[in-house]
Amino acid sequence: MSLRQRWADGQETLGAWLTLANTHSAEAVASMGFAYVCVDTQHGLIDHAAAMGMAQAIDLAGGHPIARVPWNEPGIIGRTLDAGFHGVVVPMVNDADSAAAVVDAVRYAPVGSRSWGPNGSLLRNPDYRAWATENIAVIPMIETVEAVENLDEIVSTPGIDAVYVGPADLGITMGLGPTGSDGDERFDNALAAVVDTCRRHGVVPGIHATAAMAPRRREQGFRMITVSNDLLAIKTTMTADLASAVGDSSGNGDADRLY
Repeated sequence: MSLRQRWADGQETLGAWLTLANTHSAEAVASMGFAYVCVDTQHGLIDHAAAMGMAQAIDLAGGHPIARVPWNEPGIIGRTLDAGFHGVVVPMVNDADSAAAVVDAVRYAPVGSRSWGPNGSLLRNPDYRAWATENIAVIPMIETVEAVENLDEIVSTPGIDAVYVGPADLGITMGLGPTGSDGDERFDNALAAVVDTCRRHGVVPGIHATAAMAPRRREQGFRMITVSNDLLAIKTTMTADLASAVGDSSGNGDADRLY
């Protein structure tokens, strides 16, 4: 069941985020049951060739690959979708024109202007044009004060399936920081405004989070929640393993100690 189908059924979707260029880890994560696996080609250490292989690995493992693209640019978006991704998360969408540009880049005519040539997807989806129309998710990011001010016009843009809050950049543009913004009235009000606006327009509210933050985000009303990150998972687990091995009962260990 695709993301769009899950959302149409009112389901919550919990996802994983990949920043490391590796098809084997992508395949492993895709087999774990996440509703989506996002390959980050904006801030992740992943080029287009690696992303294409990861999309294939996730798809063939039974997962749903989506990608965060580097920018809101039609050539980048089209090439990413041609590689086989089932949706795109597009950064720094701050107004209605930018939101409309995302839809235009994702959809084929007559809705949009995406160019034909899905060579990375045709083997798995022979009737790709119909498949893409039905399944590809359009997900602009809300991550600035300007975007929050323009929420209604962004979210009401025809063709938007979900919006995805980037808490780090949102906090930074509010003069806060990339982490720890929860509890600040402006930040909390912005998240509430995203959820409320999405509900009014029938769009899914999404957000970048962690497993620990998922209950709070769920309570706030978010339905697309990223709960795990490959690099963070490696760091957290291996730090705990090292602490255990050296007998540190606090669980912290000596992260700088070499063996």
